[in-house]
Amino acid sequence: MFTLVSEGCKVDICVMNNTQENIKMPFNEESFLRLQGMYLVVRDENVQLAADVLYYKNEIAQLKRMIFGAKSERFISGEDSSQLLLGLNLTEPMAEPVKTETITYERKQKEENKQLIHSRQPLPSHLPRHEEVIEPIEKPAGAKKIGEEITEILEYTPGALIVRRIVRPKYLLPKENNKGPRIIIADLPSLPIPKGIAGPGLLTHIIISKYVDHLPIYRQAQQFKRQGVEIAESTMADWIHQCCDLLAPLYETLKENVLKCKYLQADETPIPVLTKDKPGATHKGYLWVYRDVIDKLILFEYQKTRAREGPQKILNDFTGTLQTDGYTAYNIFDKPGKITLLACMAHARRKFETALDNDKIRAEYVLTKIQALYSTERKAREAGYSFEQRKELREQESLPILAELEEWLKQNITQVMPKSAIGIALAYTLSLCNRLNGYLLDGKYEIDNNLIENSIRPVALGRKNYLFAGSHDAAQRTAMLYSFLGSCKMNDVEPSA
Repeated sequence: MFTLVSEGCKVDICVMNNTQENIKMPFNEESFLRLQGMYLVVRDENVQLAADVLYYKNEIAQLKRMIFGAKSERFISGEDSSQLLLGLNLTEPMAEPVKTETITYERKQKEENKQLIHSRQPLPSHLPRHEEVIEPIEKPAGAKKIGEEITEILEYTPGALIVRRIVRPKYLLPKENNKGPRIIIADLPSLPIPKGIAGPGLLTHIIISKYVDHLPIYRQAQQFKRQGVEIAESTMADWIHQCCDLLAPLYETLKENVLKCKYLQADETPIPVLTKDKPGATHKGYLWVYRDVIDKLILFEYQKTRAREGPQKILNDFTGTLQTDGYTAYNIFDKPGKITLLACMAHARRKFETALDNDKIRAEYVLTKIQALYSTERKAREAGYSFEQRKELREQESLPILAELEEWLKQNITQVMPKSAIGIALAYTLSLCNRLNGYLLDGKYEIDNNLIENSIRPVALGRKNYLFAGSHDAAQRTAMLYSFLGSCKMNDVEPSA
């Protein structure tokens, strides 16, 4: 703050410094330039502080939403969206009001099919039937049966442990051909764990319960204990370990088949891991996920970090199209002639959905455009279009929307604070425009990465229950089992089989 002080013909400038002290200086060109410099510094500091405040307000809003808010990202545009666009350079003319008219007509009312009102689906035919015949309490002699009423009730028998006794008789053969007597006995059937007490049915149940039904080992041990059988948690963990050793060749075959495809989606998700390096705490490892969209196969691989060395190693020989989110670790795969990178529209959409509280008008404009893109995808899916037909439809409907949206992003990026939620959303989307538009090149490409995110969901549910992996090796075994079970789910295969 400064003031001008006049004493006769002499004019001085009084400036208040940070310590609230007045500093008097003569009013001349040098003091004016000095004052101007102070003003510019204060102005820049004010702009920076305003940006910081906006950034921290957005951070607080996101934290509150994570704790208290709804998780849904569904967007419903306003009834009169044209009113939201006034005063903004949105690069499109306002649509004229649509004229409407009321049409009434009569039609014959359909008769309700009374047989279908209370109908129920028949019980599956593959389920075993245990027939129970109930005769009348009083049935006179000579009564003649003229029919029967059959009622089917779906019942459940709780799972039970049984002991499978394998008896192999021994036989002594008499002497023959100058050979002494010998004993014969049948070979023991092949078991997953040689000399172990666990049969394949029990091992299957333990694995499926943990990795499909998200039931930790200690809870399974409690269930067995209620049936009068105590199995140590360490024993069950060791059984899973030995099963994974048997499945290792199959896992390598799955990896080879997934990496042969020409269109791959990739993502990563954290998993806490116990290590000797961090007693009393967990190491934050990562499951990297690769999905073959066309052949419906999925591969999980564990890495100790989120660094790019993980995917770089496994994708070293991959050639084709790779679709990911905007994580910068994937930028190393942008290799023309070898790998084409696609981005995820759902991730871009999420940025603007979180920016609604910051800049409702701009955020709703972009969300409306993205909504139109997904409407085209839904139309193609519901009509059962082939890849070629879907590509043609996208060129007709989606291409103009994407071109218009990119131009709008370029015009509005300079009109917002870079650290604001809307500024972050605009910068993120504009930097990935080429990759976001890439799904138009081929009808087999998806608009987003939602398929692979759905495949990761069981991992998120599982770690909320079993909390962590016991070691780095255990985390890789977890990746192996999620690979098999995820591929089963994608192909509608019953995982126990």
